[in-house]
Amino acid sequence: MSYYKINDLENYFKMYKKSVREPRKFWDKIADENFSWYQRWDKVFEFDIEEAQFKWFTNAKVNIAKNCIDRHLNKRGDKTAIIFEPNNPEETAKHITYNDLYTNVAKMANVLKSQGIKKGDRVCIYLPMIPELAFAVLACARIGAIHSVVFAGFSSDALSSRINDSTCKLVITSDGAFRGNKIIDLKGIVDEALKDCPTVEKVLVTKRTNGSISLKEGRDFLLQPLLDEALDTHVAEIMDAEDPLFILYTSGSTGKPKGMVHTTAGYMVYTAYTFKNVFNYEEEDVYWCTADIGWITGHSYILYGPLLNGATTVMFEGVPSYPNFSRYWEVIQKHKVTQFYTAPTAIRALSKESVDYVKRFELNSLKVIGSVGEPINEEAWHWYNDHVGGKRCPLVDTWWQTETGGIMISPIPFVTPTKPTYASLPLPGIQPVLMDELRNEIEGNQVTGSLCIKFPWPSMARTIWGDHERYKETYFSQYPGKYFTGDGALRDEVGYYRITGRVDDVIIVSGHNLGTAPIEDTINEHPAVAESAIVGFSHDVKGNALYGFVILKESGESRNQDNLRNEINNLISDKIGPISKLDKIQFVDGLPKTRSGKIMRRILRK
Repeated sequence: MSYYKINDLENYFKMYKKSVREPRKFWDKIADENFSWYQRWDKVFEFDIEEAQFKWFTNAKVNIAKNCIDRHLNKRGDKTAIIFEPNNPEETAKHITYNDLYTNVAKMANVLKSQGIKKGDRVCIYLPMIPELAFAVLACARIGAIHSVVFAGFSSDALSSRINDSTCKLVITSDGAFRGNKIIDLKGIVDEALKDCPTVEKVLVTKRTNGSISLKEGRDFLLQPLLDEALDTHVAEIMDAEDPLFILYTSGSTGKPKGMVHTTAGYMVYTAYTFKNVFNYEEEDVYWCTADIGWITGHSYILYGPLLNGATTVMFEGVPSYPNFSRYWEVIQKHKVTQFYTAPTAIRALSKESVDYVKRFELNSLKVIGSVGEPINEEAWHWYNDHVGGKRCPLVDTWWQTETGGIMISPIPFVTPTKPTYASLPLPGIQPVLMDELRNEIEGNQVTGSLCIKFPWPSMARTIWGDHERYKETYFSQYPGKYFTGDGALRDEVGYYRITGRVDDVIIVSGHNLGTAPIEDTINEHPAVAESAIVGFSHDVKGNALYGFVILKESGESRNQDNLRNEINNLISDKIGPISKLDKIQFVDGLPKTRSGKIMRRILRK
């Protein structure tokens, strides 16, 4: 029996029990049978949870880029590794085979070395979703440099703070980026950022928009001439299992962004294993995740997870609304996409438009659809399931974080029965627990609490770059001996998990802990409502009361707004209970969001 692929529910429970009872044996077998190593490990894992120190596959030697590319060349050299779908549908899509990928990554690796980059150096990558982004990430991994990808929508201040925090030596960027009908001047943003980045020695610039740019003498170089001169072969660097692979910054709820450090071997094993199972990937499939590689979803499930499995993965440069709201569905039909993975924010936005945008296209190639980034509300779940999945594709509602490296709780398609808004069951090796305010584990089902994980897993972040104390304090101090996710969850009568939102989005009203997510879901079910967000405000009697910000589907909805407020509160009262009714409802045109689409409730609270 292969440990790698979960085939049915009985097989899942057997695997899960084995992974909890004998984690060393479980991960040893998966790592041993599915990857190429220079040297085996002495120990599968060792950890000191008090000090938040974790090691996986101790003393093993490996290269993740070699596992993503070289080991597939004999069998899959001519297979498409990456389909690049440009922003403008009139521009031809590019099919990059595994052989092409090897050549491009080898050239990029040789360019980086020629610019003085060596193992352990940090390289900042600030690029749009173009093939060079994939080549740069994999080239860093190939030579042992630590990549720090910064989403190409971030400002010059955000860019410079990330470059300085990780003391990057080199930046890879482009002249500009296409985003719908806009052009963004990336090189200008980099120039502004670098006014205050003393560690950066070189900037490599690729051309995408062919805008005019200025090159600073001795610092800035066009990438293409360097690639033209570079050798097209490269011997991958031998890396230790625990060598850092990348730093990825995630917003802190307070203070500066946290540079989460992911290391090589554990991340490789876990992302590959979860990709295979959560998306039920098979050899001829075409997989598409709509995220940006600037986020963890793009790292794990556009590049590393798919390529480790020899998959065909789509890289999409555009936005879902350009040139119109049918772009996603057009791409699915065009490339015969089999697995589609996107965010609830995108689904909610698209569901506000006419369903004809979807119906125009053949989506029968789809086998699995997925959701990532935040809990998906029931209305969006049903719209996605019915109109995109045609009620025949399992919808995998995945829960995980930048810090976890890979998917932690998710249905497995054709194995786990799905339930709207529930992430369902943990993947093998993941041991979720719910905790109460007194730091006790809550037993049994039909309970809510703070979601923690009580045993290490291979792809967990190892530290915050340059600040291990902050890592320990943020994730391991609140519930000693456990990783605290910062999320609240409920466990239903069969043990399925539903994420109820950040614990700091749990509001105590008259002694009741109210998670904002279920209330927002209920409000969003009202036919006039497009989206909502709830925050607490102080109340003389209740301690806290609920304040709702509500976007209507049609701004200036003609109905009486007081009637709408009553209808919304009646709906909440019916679905959740009178205790959850809103004291104040404000109709707004938009909500403040982070660049990854999360609602910024602290701004609403202010």
